Amino acid sequence: MLTAQILRELLNYNPETGIFTRKVVTCNKVKIGDIAGNLNHQGYIQLRVLGIIRQAHRLAWLYMTGNHPKGEIDHINGNRADNSFTNLRDVTKQQNIENQRLPQKGNKSKFLGVDYRSHKNKWVAQIQSNGVKHYLGIYNTPEEAHAAYTEAKRKLHSGCTL
Repeated sequence: MLTAQILRELLNYNPETGIFTRKVVTCNKVKIGDIAGNLNHQGYIQLRVLGIIRQAHRLAWLYMTGNHPKGEIDHINGNRADNSFTNLRDVTKQQNIENQRLPQKGNKSKFLGVDYRSHKNKWVAQIQSNGVKHYLGIYNTPEEAHAAYTEAKRKLHSGCTL
């Protein structure tokens, strides 16, 4: 199991930038001081440590606290590649979900919590909290519906950082 001590022997971590750099040569292509990691298809930085691909945000938590995270590591600002320590927090899965800032792919409105109702030519805002879906109303524009959603999100989602 990877410990903070082993991690600190292999890598440097800059808590302000969130960037890891190599302290040891691991292969012919890697030099001391090289930036470690790359962006994966989901937008997270990942790097190989002790032969295993690991997520940089979880390594940053281990590096800074000395402990593996108890839950999920949430990127407070929603930027998955921003691993600065002030942007990371150890949260439950529910809190991480509640900090979602972008709509799902394919969402017509392009706004989180807003759906288009073609038969009414209107926009509906709704939110789910603790397994209960809350209908927030029907609106003429997606911006109006999103404003209602954002207000409800701030009240209902403990994990929300908007």
